[in-house]
Amino acid sequence: MYAPERQQEILRIAGESGRVDVLSLAEQFQVTAETVRRDLKALDRAGLLRRVHGGAIPAGRLGFEPDLAERDTVAADEKDRIAAAALGELQAEGNIIIDAGTTTVRLAAVIPIESRLTVVTHALPVAARLSDHPGIALHLVGGRVRHRTRAAVDAWALSAYAEINADVAFIATNGFSPEGGLTTPDLAEAAVKRAVIAAARRVVLLADSGKSGQAHFARFGDLSHVDLLITDTGLSPEDARAIESQGTEVVRA
Repeated sequence: MYAPERQQEILRIAGESGRVDVLSLAEQFQVTAETVRRDLKALDRAGLLRRVHGGAIPAGRLGFEPDLAERDTVAADEKDRIAAAALGELQAEGNIIIDAGTTTVRLAAVIPIESRLTVVTHALPVAARLSDHPGIALHLVGGRVRHRTRAAVDAWALSAYAEINADVAFIATNGFSPEGGLTTPDLAEAAVKRAVIAAARRVVLLADSGKSGQAHFARFGDLSHVDLLITDTGLSPEDARAIESQGTEVVRA
């Protein structure tokens, strides 16, 4: 059973029983407890389950959708390394797009104060990080702001990106794989990410290895649309080679 299939079954069980626990799921699926914990982490990150001690419950039971700050604590060290590696993709001058996501926010946080760039973003946290950089011409794309991601979506955002030709787009994703492509839980977010990819001559994906093999509801592209994936050493050499076979360069920071 593949991870997405197992996760769908975990969601079904949680919906029927009101709770799932790690050890029972590991026995049922004949996998390790650590594999189940990764599944629960992915479902929690997508806002479909809420992790509790020893297992998880449906997110709706708490009336809670995971906040950006909470998701930022997942794979924090890996995200820092990815952001540092991404600095090498910045030009001395030029124009870039920075997508919404916890790793892209970390990139914005380490862009030097003296940088001279034009930056376009629809992510409020990214804009907040760069608003005090005097050499950066910052353009904030408007639209309806989703509370979970603090990102603008819908028609205003899509029309703005349709008018842009950027040198590089730094994008984020909730899941990626050679087979499943690039995915995120929300259709409106996916539409904006698709527009960001179309608006740039070079696309750099910033994604920690925990998102490898994850598949979410809304697909917004294939890895063949990505010029460079910057991830961490948790991505196996075999998985890296599979991604590179689609024409995407892989850097494991």
